[in-house]
Formats: sequence, structure tokens, C-alpha cells
Amino acid sequence: MSLTGVVMIALPDLLLFVAALTAVYLLPGPDMALVLSTSAFRGPGSGLLAALGLAISRSVHVTLSALGLAALFHAHPLLFDAVRWLGAAYLLLLAWRMLRAGETDQSAGRNEAGAGWRAMRSGVMTNLLNPKALMFCAFLLPQFIATQRDLATQYLILGSILVGLGLLFDVVYAFAAASLARRFAGAGPVRRASKLLFSGVFGVAALRLAVGGN
Repeated sequence: MSLTGVVMIALPDLLLFVAALTAVYLLPGPDMALVLSTSAFRGPGSGLLAALGLAISRSVHVTLSALGLAALFHAHPLLFDAVRWLGAAYLLLLAWRMLRAGETDQSAGRNEAGAGWRAMRSGVMTNLLNPKALMFCAFLLPQFIATQRDLATQYLILGSILVGLGLLFDVVYAFAAASLARRFAGAGPVRRASKLLFSGVFGVAALRLAVGGN
């Protein structure tokens, strides 16, 4: 990435871009709920792997938006609906798994490698199967792209900021959730209430995705 590429995006535009992303990453949603719940119930390591999965998915969305593939959702509404319903179904699955999770997650603890892989896979799938995440990238990024300049470099810069800032927020959420989980480790009612809360978040997110349309 050359210095020319960096300065081709004006500082005020970069600050506005970061501010917009910060507002989005601070809003509660399925991505945040996934990192918080995974870290709280399976430990910070699994929470960080879930965050890594989300970062991978966001990188895919940035790439797809740069390639213009998001336009397929406009041209083919049925494709948008298919992905949307798959995403809603996956969020409902996460809600169900959260409700059925054991008090100590012993099954996950027996196979740390498997638990880590499941956490990362959940991060990828939660975001990847949300077509609105792709549309968000497709609508936001062009607002800060100057068409008369090198498009690839600008997408690389803005995409890196989008993914990196999201990962930073998710890492903070993961450690915060793990810290709170340790503090209330012996409080059964708090743990049960947390399970209901997170499963409710996944359920509401699934409902919004299913009925939200395009």
C-alpha cells in the first residue's frame, strides 16, 4: 500500500468513515451477541476465534462489494431472500443451542480444538449468511470512494479499516464478557438469565432478518 494510496482518501472522509463504523459496531446485534456469549460460556479463547470468524466474513463481504457482486441481490431478489432465510435459520439454531447449553459446557471443554473450530465457524456463518451485512458494505464503501482514483487501493484501505476496527471491538467484547463471566462464575441465576438474554437476541435478530425484506 503506497503513501499515494493512503493520501488519496481525505482525512475528514476517513474520520467520518471510522465514526460511522464505530456507531455500527457499538449497536447490539447478532455479531456482538455471538462474541459475548461465546466468550462468556466457553472462555476468551473461543470468543477470540468467533471474532476472527467474523473478521473473515467481513473481509469476504468487502471483497464481494468491491467486485460488484452485491448488485446480484438487486437483480435477483429471490437470491437475496434465499440467503436471508438461511441466515435467519442459522440465528435460530444459535438461539436453540444457547438455550440447550450445559451449565459448564463440559462437552465443549473435552475437545478444545473442536470447540475453537465451532466458534470460528459460527463467526463466519453468522455474518456471511446475513445479506444485509454485504449490502451495508456495498452501500457504505462507495460513499467514500473517488471514482477518478485507483479503486482497488481505496477499497483495500477502507476494507482494512472496516475489518480491523470490527475485530478490535470484538476483541474488547470478548475479554469484557470473559471477565464478567469469571466474576459471576458461581451465580447460577445470572448464568441462566444470560443464556435467556443471548438466545433472545439471536431470536429477535432472526425475526428481523426474516421479515425485514430487502
